Amino acid sequence: MEIMVTKFGSCAKLLLVCLLFACVIEVSVGRTYTVGDSFGWQTPPNGAVTFSNWANQHTFVVGDVLEFNFQTGVHTAARVNKNAFDTCNTANPIDNETDGPADFTLDTTGEYYFICTIHCNQGQKLAINVTSTGSPSGSGGSPSPGSSPATPGGELPPPPPSGSVSTRVVATASFVILVPIVIISVLLS
Repeated sequence: MEIMVTKFGSCAKLLLVCLLFACVIEVSVGRTYTVGDSFGWQTPPNGAVTFSNWANQHTFVVGDVLEFNFQTGVHTAARVNKNAFDTCNTANPIDNETDGPADFTLDTTGEYYFICTIHCNQGQKLAINVTSTGSPSGSGGSPSPGSSPATPGGELPPPPPSGSVSTRVVATASFVILVPIVIISVLLS
């Protein structure tokens, strides 16, 4: 009986370690989003609604990465505060990337604001909300009346590329498969 209790005690410790490991993976691995999808980070034909609609189609969480695909010398990607976003003030950005493509890691919850310092007045700007969980985000809820959650040409957005499956899902699925294997191994040893 004592051997059985020892095995279950070891099993419980191992299970706890596996659970903690899975939590770390879940929190630390994010998804990469290409801003504007195939349209990229360029001057939008429909103004600011283009990137607003794009943001409303996604849920951003801490650890995710925004990739701004743009041509160096033609566009920039600058992280700014809300006032600079609203007024297209380019004087004191939080971060200003002038070489494309540029990546920004979303490392805290809250609002993030991005502009092109060259074309902000033409609507090349993006506001998102980052959460710690998978609750909906974007720049302000659902699209405004008369607008559609479509990409710049009016067509529906393409499905995510085959390699863009969230690594959070992959890590969780791996954990779910590995835990029973580890438990059985410990019980049989």
